[in-house]
Amino acid sequence: MTEKNSPQTADLMNFVDLSNMDSMDALLGNETKSDFAEGSIIEGSIVEKRNDGVLVDIGYKAEGFVHSSEFRKWEEAKVGDKIDVFLEEIENENSMPELSMAKAYSIKAWEKVTKENAEGSIVKGVMKHRVKGGIIVDVDGVEAFLPGSQIDIGPVRNMDDYLGKEYEVKVLKINEDRHNIVVSRRELLEESMRDKRSSLLKDMAVEQIRAGVVKNITDFGVFIDLGGVDGLLHITDMSWGRISHPSEMMEVGQEVDVIILDIDYEKERVSLGYKQKSENPWEAVENKYPVGSIVKGRIVNIMPYGAFMEIEDGVEGLIHVSEMSWTKRITKAGEVVSVGEEIEAVVLDINKDNKKISLGLRQKERNPWEVLADKYPIGTKIKGKVRNMTSYGAFVEIENDIDGMIHVSDMSWTRKINNPTEVLKPGDEVEAVILDINPDQQRISLGLKQNEEDPWAQINELYKVGDIVTGKVSKVTAFGAFIELSNKIDGLIHISQISKDHVERVKDMLNIGDAVEARVIKVDNDERRIGLSIKAAKEDFTAAELKVAEEEYSAALKPGDEMVDMGEVFNDLDALDLKK
Repeated sequence: MTEKNSPQTADLMNFVDLSNMDSMDALLGNETKSDFAEGSIIEGSIVEKRNDGVLVDIGYKAEGFVHSSEFRKWEEAKVGDKIDVFLEEIENENSMPELSMAKAYSIKAWEKVTKENAEGSIVKGVMKHRVKGGIIVDVDGVEAFLPGSQIDIGPVRNMDDYLGKEYEVKVLKINEDRHNIVVSRRELLEESMRDKRSSLLKDMAVEQIRAGVVKNITDFGVFIDLGGVDGLLHITDMSWGRISHPSEMMEVGQEVDVIILDIDYEKERVSLGYKQKSENPWEAVENKYPVGSIVKGRIVNIMPYGAFMEIEDGVEGLIHVSEMSWTKRITKAGEVVSVGEEIEAVVLDINKDNKKISLGLRQKERNPWEVLADKYPIGTKIKGKVRNMTSYGAFVEIENDIDGMIHVSDMSWTRKINNPTEVLKPGDEVEAVILDINPDQQRISLGLKQNEEDPWAQINELYKVGDIVTGKVSKVTAFGAFIELSNKIDGLIHISQISKDHVERVKDMLNIGDAVEARVIKVDNDERRIGLSIKAAKEDFTAAELKVAEEEYSAALKPGDEMVDMGEVFNDLDALDLKK
């Protein structure tokens, strides 16, 4: 870059003493540095256009240089154009003015923008480029900062989608000292949305059907954009039937028609319904599916306690595990049915208010317990195998996996049975008598002793006090010995009635299988006991002695005493004595 080189200037330089700079300044039009204020904007004129820029005459002794990159339309720049430049330095290292057209433009733009627009103003800006945390926006030549959170109402996934586009923005903050402007596009959008939402809410009405787009799906429902207002479609208002999650029915972006259930104008909330567009199917269930009717459906869900069967869209019934079989004990519904299976069931009960229908599978067939009640009247004899035993009885299979129970009290007329294993064992074939059939409770009572007549019905004819009887020892206990008499009746010889002499232990005197002759000293019909005495069996035993023996026996065994239990206690004591 060179100084002015006009012919007149060249001639003067040949005759003037260059060491006298004051004289030189005078010859050059009396120009001094003080006439130009650094940091100011000066108008200049393009005097030469080069490939990389232009020379600008600002009235100083030397021209300044402005690079082509500072021109917005470099191709249109030409010699003679007037331009404003910013004087950064009157003389740089090349003794030329340091000029900037961009800075001049920026300062003028800043003054214009800030003068015409205050905080809160709405201006147009072009999205220039991304920076950390947001986008730089060109507002009439001034760079403003648009934070990422202020670009749009929702989250912005890609800021590059906005670059190069022009939008209206709101001036949030102007910092004169830093020449900084912060703008927001979101505030304008929200204001627009508020106005649009208010207008849209006024246009809405309850029971009105509106078109919308699924915007978001949560566990509790679906948010639907109604064109500026979001409404909530709760999961309970999506279907008359049962759904586990809203995503089973809808997906994001889906267009859907919904009905308005409620509007809160103050909070600007809208409640929506989908199932309400159709008639509630539960209103007609009692007429369509009367109790006792057979319905067809599909298993849609299985729980441990039962299976849910869809009868029609929105109507489901529960088949409880207890209603799946008459004879088998079902612990899990999955043992009988599976999801997706088409089946038939019987309607057992309908609770329209609570939207519940009870269904049954076993009711499709007649209750086998009722069939057995007809087939086997009370008193009928049956044959079966002992399948299972408990401490209180034995279960005998009758037919079709149905068991009847023989209670220990119905196993013998004459013996007290404490455990069924004393008489039966699993696998035994037995003949028993039907005592009772209760279809409701699914119980059948059987009797073993009822196969024979009760010998105690004729006990007074068979045995009288004073009679001499014979028998064999069937059981020995600590308190006496049981003697098996005729008619399967046992008599008890108490330890006090074995001998006139003191007897320490029964087993020292009597053993199982021993033949015994004894006298009947007591017949107790209520307790079903026959008291025997060996010491009273002698021929010269008097009536008085007989009475004394009966009193001893009665005192030893009070009414209601459990003889066998007592025996077990005494046996335990004997065992302890043996160990000693």
